[in-house]
Amino acid sequence: MKLQSVDRYALFLAIGALGIVYGDIGTSPLYALKECFNGLHAVAVTEENILGVLSLIAWSLTLIVSLKYLGWVMRADNKGEGGILALLPLAFPEHKAIAKKRLRSVLVAMGVFGAALLYGDGMITPAISVLSAVEGLEVATPFFHPWVIPITMGVLIGLFALQHYGSGRVGQVSGPIMIVWFLALTVLGVNGIARHPQVLLALNPVYGIEFLTGNGMSAFFVLGAVFLVVTGAEALYADMGHFGKRPIRLAWFGLVFPALLANYFGQGALLTANPKAVTNPFYQLAPDWALFPLVILATIATIIASQALIAGVFSLTMQAVQLDYSPRLRIEHTSPEEKGQIYAPQINSALMFACLGLVAGFQTSSNLAAAYGVAVNLTMIITTLLIYFAARELWFWQRWRAALMCGPFLAIELAFWFANLAKIPHGGWFPLLIGAGIFTLMSTWKTGRRLLFEKLRRSSMRLNLFLEDVRGNPPVRVPGTAVFLTGDPEGTPLALLHNLKHNKVLHERIVVLTMETKGLPRVDKSHRVTVKRLQPDFYQVSAYFGFMENPNVPEVLACCRDAGLRLPIEETSFFLSNQSFIPSRTREMALWRQKLFAFMARNSQKATAYYRLPVRRVVELGMQVKL
Repeated sequence: MKLQSVDRYALFLAIGALGIVYGDIGTSPLYALKECFNGLHAVAVTEENILGVLSLIAWSLTLIVSLKYLGWVMRADNKGEGGILALLPLAFPEHKAIAKKRLRSVLVAMGVFGAALLYGDGMITPAISVLSAVEGLEVATPFFHPWVIPITMGVLIGLFALQHYGSGRVGQVSGPIMIVWFLALTVLGVNGIARHPQVLLALNPVYGIEFLTGNGMSAFFVLGAVFLVVTGAEALYADMGHFGKRPIRLAWFGLVFPALLANYFGQGALLTANPKAVTNPFYQLAPDWALFPLVILATIATIIASQALIAGVFSLTMQAVQLDYSPRLRIEHTSPEEKGQIYAPQINSALMFACLGLVAGFQTSSNLAAAYGVAVNLTMIITTLLIYFAARELWFWQRWRAALMCGPFLAIELAFWFANLAKIPHGGWFPLLIGAGIFTLMSTWKTGRRLLFEKLRRSSMRLNLFLEDVRGNPPVRVPGTAVFLTGDPEGTPLALLHNLKHNKVLHERIVVLTMETKGLPRVDKSHRVTVKRLQPDFYQVSAYFGFMENPNVPEVLACCRDAGLRLPIEETSFFLSNQSFIPSRTREMALWRQKLFAFMARNSQKATAYYRLPVRRVVELGMQVKL
């Protein structure tokens, strides 16, 4: 009975994973095969080429998705969580950061750049997915040709307008809808294969090899289009924490993988019989009576795929804020039960305008396909490099063993990358430009925060010296409790020094609070806080959060009560240091980056809202700092 209940729960999670994890890769049949024969570097629609391309597609899905991500990479989980930012601490643990400082810095920078590239992917995926679905209306009747762009934009505007309600309602129905979608892919594909079963010969990898060796550079550049079939693979690892390894694997091998193979081979069978169907083989695979229902189903499926990716960008933004790669941004929780359901208004607006601009600028899914794949390809390469170091740290593999495992995957992904380089002049520059811009913002903020911390630490008084001074020269004490937030547990908070300097008083009970983000997704509440009593009326509290959690001062105070320190929030005053930055000429940071850092700091969310402090209990003390 127990085994049956576990299997039922895994099946339930697998259904949920169909909508969240497999939306992107599951809608690739709308445009992937078409681009191989009708795209930027298309090859002739001959039976030999069809078999060769189908063989490359089948083995790309097998090697990249089935073997690399599901079979190997998902073994490297950070307390159940996956993704580049979760993989970094596994590849370079904190206790070994000094021994491999230079190498760690390079790999961390690459990891951050890979995360930044996902923003470019987050802009292109909704645009190309929804546009390719709506283009099916043109197949049904030419009447809809002038309406494809307006309808696509309308769908995208509606999608982003609904984000502030949260993804919970969409998630409740996305799994069953995606089951219908994958079953439709299977039925369409099997119907096509039944008419021309010879396409199944493409399961033999020899056809793919012969295609690459017999068509020269044109075949090599087709790899850029073939790569579109695996563009959603990174989501399998990034969303591992939501569903677990077993449900994700169950969904892939039980439904998604067979459905994708069937549909791609069905499209190939159609092209074998009718090469003119290359303009849109997915929709032309369907009978006339099913076109309009299929367009509606495809549009809903692409909305679900886009919803999952948008939610992933929101989560990535929250992680960047927690790990101090981004200034504080407004992040709202849309569900009191599910912590992962969040909404970032600024990011949502930026994604919406970017998607609308892409649709208006590129006009067709084929044009967008020329820009798609470059960013996620680089992210995959970076994941492969990081997993090499993670294999040595987690499983204690020797260099040769880790290299033997990573080498083949790296070679395949580099081949895809060089093929995708041909896309850069035709739109592939866009996600790279977005990634470079986001990386510049992230690295500037991280560097600025480090320099600021070092500067303030040098200029601040050590906490033990301050306590000695207070003990030797006791100031006037006033009733109440004061909490001073600081980023340096060893230094005296600047707000505390300024308050004493200007007001000449101290509260009868002082708490120095430090909020620290650990290299873990979540921190158990039993280890949330440590309370240290420095003097009878002076406490030091250290609070720890994971990069998948929001710092929450009221929660910290509740944990302090469990540790023996009662801090009623309605009777406590919170003191913050509000810093404004003055750029200056220094070797550590270019002047333009200092100005950028100052601009980002001015526009970051107020600490009061970010830490969920009661507004009427907060006192902010301003100060100017030269970087």
